[in-house]
Amino acid sequence: MQLHPRPVRSVAVLAVAAIALTSAACGDDGSTAAGPDSGTCTNVANGTPVAAASATSGSPASRDIATNPEVATGYRTLMTPVRTGSYSVVTANPLATKAACDVVRDGGSAADGLVAAQAVLGLVEPQATGIGGGAFLVYYDAASRSVQAYDGRETAPAAATGDYLRYVSDTDRTEPVPSARASGRSIGTPGVLRMLEMAQSDHGVKKWGDLFSPAVRLADDGFAISPRMAAAIADSSTDLQADPEAKAYFLNPDGTPKAEGTTLNNPAYAKSLGAIASEGPDAFYTGAIARDIVAKVGSTAGGMTPGLTTLDDLAGYRARKRESLCTTYRSHVLCGMPPPSSGGITVASAMGILSNFDLASMGPREKDRNGGVPSAQAVHLISEAERLAYADRDKYVADTDFVPLPGGSPAALTDPAYLKKRASLIDPNRSMGEAQAGDFGPVPAGVVPTPEHGTSQIVIIDKKGDAASMTTTVESAFGSFHMVDGFILNNQLTDFSATPVDESGAPVANRVAPGKRPRSSMSPTLVFDTADGGRGDLTAAVGSPGGSVIIQFVIKTLVGILDWGLDPQQAVSGVDFGAANTPTTNVGGEHPDIDPTDNGDRDPLVAALRKMGHQVSVADQSSGLAAVVRDGDGWIGGADPRREGEVMGDTR
Repeated sequence: MQLHPRPVRSVAVLAVAAIALTSAACGDDGSTAAGPDSGTCTNVANGTPVAAASATSGSPASRDIATNPEVATGYRTLMTPVRTGSYSVVTANPLATKAACDVVRDGGSAADGLVAAQAVLGLVEPQATGIGGGAFLVYYDAASRSVQAYDGRETAPAAATGDYLRYVSDTDRTEPVPSARASGRSIGTPGVLRMLEMAQSDHGVKKWGDLFSPAVRLADDGFAISPRMAAAIADSSTDLQADPEAKAYFLNPDGTPKAEGTTLNNPAYAKSLGAIASEGPDAFYTGAIARDIVAKVGSTAGGMTPGLTTLDDLAGYRARKRESLCTTYRSHVLCGMPPPSSGGITVASAMGILSNFDLASMGPREKDRNGGVPSAQAVHLISEAERLAYADRDKYVADTDFVPLPGGSPAALTDPAYLKKRASLIDPNRSMGEAQAGDFGPVPAGVVPTPEHGTSQIVIIDKKGDAASMTTTVESAFGSFHMVDGFILNNQLTDFSATPVDESGAPVANRVAPGKRPRSSMSPTLVFDTADGGRGDLTAAVGSPGGSVIIQFVIKTLVGILDWGLDPQQAVSGVDFGAANTPTTNVGGEHPDIDPTDNGDRDPLVAALRKMGHQVSVADQSSGLAAVVRDGDGWIGGADPRREGEVMGDTR
């Protein structure tokens, strides 16, 4: 498996490092079947075991827009899907995939696998996720045929005000130091452990404490820094200097970033996980770990502005079980997250708009192993639909425990009749540039653009047929840069609008408030067939990291699978494209079938879009998609070639 050769440019595509590959035989359709000695929960020689490229410090072009929440690190070409029998696991790192797959292989549920995967990801992918962050989960229970949505989003402390992120206090109206993100103000009360506790209590079959053993062993014995983690450390090395624990762990004594292949041991993380394993999440939320978190958030070292999180904030945190948002798309039902994630509503809105167009006729002409290149007309329509959906999302969607949606539920924003009217606003030949939000009467909601960043993705199907799509995050790369007891603390509160009102004085739906959860774009999604007008059998599980661009990554994958007949690896590998509610349309220049030289002027797709009025960016994208699709009596999975993800299961 090789990276597509590309001339060096602002976001370099660099050499790949291979993790162990096993022999396999490829089928005529390009899928990969395991050889006789491959066993289960092992690497399959289909591209997924190959790490994305290492990278030097990211240039401004790699991170200066919302589409690049983490430094882009290359592309693995010609990846093939992994076919499995009764279970399948996809995570962003081979070590996490192996840990979760072993749990499921040995009779564990998808919920059990999530706990094991999250614990390992916090160690091997700390730039994206960890127990100091939050998550959203959509879970299908096969026995009851029910879908549940679990909300483990972080919360603002009880002492937070609307100006918490922009002023030190009501009397000291200066900005937090060194910045809102790198101060204690960005750190929300972590939620992922309470959420996993709830989901595992509902659906788990293994003992909670046993699920942390793989991560504890790795933390004690050590693991090699992966190429992507090394790139992230290099990119954030200056910011990591400010926190003594982060500096000692991620940097060498001379301040240089620790390199790819360096063995890292994390005894502090092993100790934290050991306490959580034996005492449950209470060890995190009420014990010594909680005291250490509060002390770190409230630190004024170096003149840093402290956060106002207390022990009561941690002890009082509650995960929420919410009603999943299920909508119809052609002959399928899509089930996603409701608020405070905007992902479910925005994906449903955009897909509902697109249901008014014949996308099936606009797919890639050449469906190669890299997914092919979609037509300009398809990219245009999908991007315009996303602009309209983002416009509504930006104005109306926030934590509904604080700010109600129009009509009091997602129904108004996802109503097929309303979305048909929105579809009629699309000019088939010209980009609208920026869309206006729909009119739901006198709703006093202002709009202030708010960036979103990092994240990781886990998809698991277990032997019982339970399915989980979980998106998990510390927000930006390495969160707030604060490290405590072996793990990174999030900067999730910067997902709030820093200003509570817009220029007209209208209150912003996503403003800070005590106990409120910041809006997210995380879009874990389950797909079902329709049956008798309702939800039928599970068809697919999909999700991605990527900040506010998660929505676009998930939509392009759903369209690829449902409209264009791509297998999940092709759909995931295909060109990343789409738009938020700005004139800029993204076309990922890291893809081997896109020519980003001369700002994309030589690329046919880019040129065609520009003729339609799109302001096209060809910056490399850093999606981390995972997708598993039903395949007869088994499953077929795909992992994003832009990261280090891998698919495992009972391969066949």
